[in-house]
Amino acid sequence: MENFIVSARKYRPQEFDTVVGQSHITDTLEHAIEENQLAQALLFCGPRGVGKTTCARILARKINEKDGSVSEDGFAYNIYELDAASNNSVDDIRELIDQVRFAPQVGKYKVYIIDEVHMLSSAAFNAFLKTLEEPPAHAIFILATTEKHKIIPTILSRCQIYDFKRITIEDIQAHLRNIAQKENVQYEDDALYLIAQKADGALRDALSIFDRLSTFSQKNITLAKAAEVLNILDYDQYLNIVDLAKENKIPQMLFSFNEIVKKGFDPHIFIAGLGNHFRDLMMAQNASTIELIEVGEQTKTKFVEQAQKWNAQQLIDAIEICNHADINYKNSKNPRLTVEIALMQLASLTANGDVTKKKSS
Repeated sequence: MENFIVSARKYRPQEFDTVVGQSHITDTLEHAIEENQLAQALLFCGPRGVGKTTCARILARKINEKDGSVSEDGFAYNIYELDAASNNSVDDIRELIDQVRFAPQVGKYKVYIIDEVHMLSSAAFNAFLKTLEEPPAHAIFILATTEKHKIIPTILSRCQIYDFKRITIEDIQAHLRNIAQKENVQYEDDALYLIAQKADGALRDALSIFDRLSTFSQKNITLAKAAEVLNILDYDQYLNIVDLAKENKIPQMLFSFNEIVKKGFDPHIFIAGLGNHFRDLMMAQNASTIELIEVGEQTKTKFVEQAQKWNAQQLIDAIEICNHADINYKNSKNPRLTVEIALMQLASLTANGDVTKKKSS
């Protein structure tokens, strides 16, 4: 049986132009190499899974390629990786400093990548200061961290800092689409959008979810299966509840809510999500605000259709009812009843135009 390689490793970028969503950094680094203006100490910081270590490795290889220290089979000499999470003592750093003194036997530069640098002890940081301030001409340090605030200011002032940003939902979705085609995985576009949304800007998380879903769905990723695996309330559930509210069907609404609770969803998350759904419907009523809805294109079309059935004042009232229930949920002695009252109020909104909503002071 062939060993399975997770997508995050299999499709790890090997060139700057394949790095997703960090062009402001990759372009700068490419120009720095071309014009020979690369600093000797660089700090890559940003959230997890956005490409810090990947960019560090690509940069190290590019430096090696430029000074001719790459073997015929593509192996790059003079690149040393240190994981500061497990090598964080002052002795580890002293050992590194001793190595740095010696010039490389092949090529011009030795490149040191220190990952999770914020894990170094304060003594290790202090031992590293002098070398980082005045490194030998042949040494380049690339430090990577998810927690810039934990690094002492004296280290920060000695580095050229590159801030990596969260990757946008659209960029992650496009990358997943590309991988799905290479892996012959059938997919619904909205399912990939949901994965990208759940990943919260981290491409590695998105690829991990994609692998899990691909296995679960036997290479046919649908929105319903994605919602099931990620334990997210499907947009269709909210669309259904709102349609029932429009038709004043209180018993059916309460039954649907009960089914959602039986599936293990928190009523508090449900009512907050319902409020957000009504907010999205308001955005869908105006062509200029449709882009503010963070859902896939097919789901967006459903939102626009549903929004036409409500007038603006009804949607404002609905948002207020949901927001009110959300605020009161934790203080209520019977939280479920709080949600059920909100659902009944929502179902009464279109019964007549003059429904008075009971609000606690």
